[in-house]
Amino acid sequence: MYPQSSQKKYWTFKSEQELSELRLKQNNNFIARHGARMTEEQKSAFFLSADEERLLLKQYELQLKEFCKRFEPPMSKCVVGTAFNYFKRFYLNNSSMDYHPKEILATCVYLSCKVEEFNVSIGQFVANIKGDRSKAMDIILSNELLLMQELNYYLTIHNPFRPIEGFLIDIKTRCNMNNPDRLRPGIEDFIDKTFLTDAILMYAPSQIALAAVLHAASKEQENLDSYVTESLFGAAKEKLPVLIETVKRVRSMVRTIELPQKEKVRALEKKLEKCRNQENNPDSQIYKQRMKKMYEDEDEADLMSTSYHIADGNSDVSQLNSTNPGNMSVEYHSAI
Repeated sequence: MYPQSSQKKYWTFKSEQELSELRLKQNNNFIARHGARMTEEQKSAFFLSADEERLLLKQYELQLKEFCKRFEPPMSKCVVGTAFNYFKRFYLNNSSMDYHPKEILATCVYLSCKVEEFNVSIGQFVANIKGDRSKAMDIILSNELLLMQELNYYLTIHNPFRPIEGFLIDIKTRCNMNNPDRLRPGIEDFIDKTFLTDAILMYAPSQIALAAVLHAASKEQENLDSYVTESLFGAAKEKLPVLIETVKRVRSMVRTIELPQKEKVRALEKKLEKCRNQENNPDSQIYKQRMKKMYEDEDEADLMSTSYHIADGNSDVSQLNSTNPGNMSVEYHSAI
């Protein structure tokens, strides 16, 4: 249940201002680490600002949406919603200059497939990615643990889709609306747009679902005011003002979505390639050397963990007489 969930406790925020402050903090932290010897003017010219990061991430949210839309086999709506939640959460704790969005995007979708039990192998998954699929596979698998760590292992996402179904069933039962299912296209379009806003980081799934239903109803020239005030909150009318304000706010966030300009995005992409953390850039020599060393350390650790234990019936290893092999047994233990 959402009220007792980690989503409610740890990943639901009070305002857009709070979210902006978290993002600004990550931007400032990255610049402080990597631009310590620069002047303020040099920093401004070289690094992305918090607003520029937000604009660039908006473009990658659009790419996430398109990637999921064309994915084969077709994925469920819950996979898409969960992937968006992961992506947004990750960049509350990190800067896009530290971890490139194109790499985290694919990892978010892959992890979402696992959590939502949409069973595709890594091979099937990367078949949907253009370019070097072997490289994509390595990037996704190497980032998967990082993503889970940055989510603090809170992977369960409560999406608005189940509340939507509940509302539609309830409307069929307690309203005189003709064919409530005709609201579905408008509802789905509205929900798709909420993923491009911060609504999923601020409001309960049921609130977002109700906003979607009321929006779709208004598009169909249906009035559900009496349903909300009498059927849903007839016994708790003191909660109505807060709910009405929340619904208005969600609808306003969807209505005021601004899509990034392509020319601006291209300029920011070039800037990001120059200022990104090269230690996390799979194409950089620093990254390749770090990965090589990591694999060499793993091989050495595997070798060290391989142990040969030689023992007889009652003797410690140090007491064995190597000239008396008849009383010895050899056990080979290899760490897997």
